[in-house]
Amino acid sequence: MNIAHSLGTLTAGIALMCGLTGCLSESPRDRIDEEQAYETATTLYVNTVATLYNYIGGNSDSQGLQGTYRGVYDYNTFTTDEAMIPTRGGDWYDGGFWQNLYLHRWTSTDPALADTWNYLYKVVVTCNQSLEAIDAHSSLLTTEQRQDYEAEVRAVRALFYCYLMDMYGRIPLITSTKINAADVVQSERPTVYRFAFDELQAVLPRLSAERSNLQGNYYGRITQGVACFALAKLALNAEVYTDADWTDGHRPDGRSIYFNVNGKQLNAWETTVYYCDRLTTLGYELNDDYEANFVVHNETSPENIFTIPMDKTLYANQFQYLFRSRHYAHGGALGCAAENGSCATLSTMKAYGYGTAEADKRLESNFFTGAVVIDGKAVTVDGDKPLVYQPLAVKLDLTGDPYEKTGGARMKKYETDRTAHADGKLQDNDIVLFRYADALLMKAEALVRNGESGQAELDAVRSRAGMPSRPATLSNLLEERLLELMWEGWRRQDLVRYGLFSTAYDQRPQLTDEANGYTTVFPIPNNALMLNQNLEQNPGY
Repeated sequence: MNIAHSLGTLTAGIALMCGLTGCLSESPRDRIDEEQAYETATTLYVNTVATLYNYIGGNSDSQGLQGTYRGVYDYNTFTTDEAMIPTRGGDWYDGGFWQNLYLHRWTSTDPALADTWNYLYKVVVTCNQSLEAIDAHSSLLTTEQRQDYEAEVRAVRALFYCYLMDMYGRIPLITSTKINAADVVQSERPTVYRFAFDELQAVLPRLSAERSNLQGNYYGRITQGVACFALAKLALNAEVYTDADWTDGHRPDGRSIYFNVNGKQLNAWETTVYYCDRLTTLGYELNDDYEANFVVHNETSPENIFTIPMDKTLYANQFQYLFRSRHYAHGGALGCAAENGSCATLSTMKAYGYGTAEADKRLESNFFTGAVVIDGKAVTVDGDKPLVYQPLAVKLDLTGDPYEKTGGARMKKYETDRTAHADGKLQDNDIVLFRYADALLMKAEALVRNGESGQAELDAVRSRAGMPSRPATLSNLLEERLLELMWEGWRRQDLVRYGLFSTAYDQRPQLTDEANGYTTVFPIPNNALMLNQNLEQNPGY
């Protein structure tokens, strides 16, 4: 949503609290006088609540939850067995950055890791400022308005704490701009986890029951559906997030982790099921057509729950991933440039059954494989040689390989917007963050982990894809999440939950000493440690 920026800058003291660096200040031309910003209930909403949605998407590195490079999405995708960005001769080495993601060789001095930390905390601190501005100007509001405004801001803040806690583990938990920087210390991961969960639970009744993915007053906003999905996701990962020491080889048991849900004590798996069922009650359902969730005009999908609104003429948010993946000639045939980078791994192609008679039907929805044909015409390279992607000819360094430029199945997923701007990066397809198929798979997994059957939920997802039933075991559910949610940014979290992220997989060897799981959490950025001496580095770094 392209709504006016809020006024003011983040003070140096606030920055020091979290170890933030210079990216926090807004451009002066985006600021307006405080008296103008807060003169009515409407302008107060625009400049304290609506402005927060400017940060869900982005158009530069490390900004936005999805759509851009070197940020939340890349750290949750290219660190896994799902996808990689191979070095292709002189392309995509970038100082070893992409190889290091795949091999888990990141360090606390990586600029992208610090930029991602800064982005997430920038939104948290802006939320704190918004809550204080609402309090200071509460005379403009009715009691109902004030509660609604505060609920939405708290929901945004809780969501960003979810991402921070998931990626960095032990982090500063800041809820005010008035605390002294010297008093700021890290909170244990379970503390931040419970804070985020409790906040979302508390504000849920004040959020609208309207759909966030539909164009209108609630388009792109956090509504009850968004909060319920986040609560289900938090509960499903409770064993990970309530573990204060992720390197000791022991996790709490989800059946012994309890939440108060409507006055009842439910364990983690029961809580997951409850919030997934709430989504069903709110009217979310599977789209009859898998691909329809990602078409150019996907705003009416009954399945999409939370999206980043995209409009090539209205919004600055970008979706850069198709541009990043396609071969140069592939992009050229569509009238735009391309970067010939990202592709699926060998293990992903195996999971999809590529090259077999039993290939998953979502293979063609998610990947470009084989010869590329645009508008009925074969795309060519080197004169008249057909462009043919080679899904099985992929490795981390393709330099000098016969398939240096064509190795790997390329990202498809989203329908190509043939009227997109900026080489296809300014498209009209909304970026899908949360959708109902994921909720069904979460419910199935939670039921199985609780000793029950998740067969009906798994069958529903597979049936929609035109695939036969298979037993709802934990291993099958993990593979189904790859098949259904490819390119959607969930794979790292899934592998961590299953205890597989720090193991050897695909073409990635296990690092020395990685068996203890220390890489399941990223290091605290070195810049943050230098700015705030109260912060301590995560184990293993």
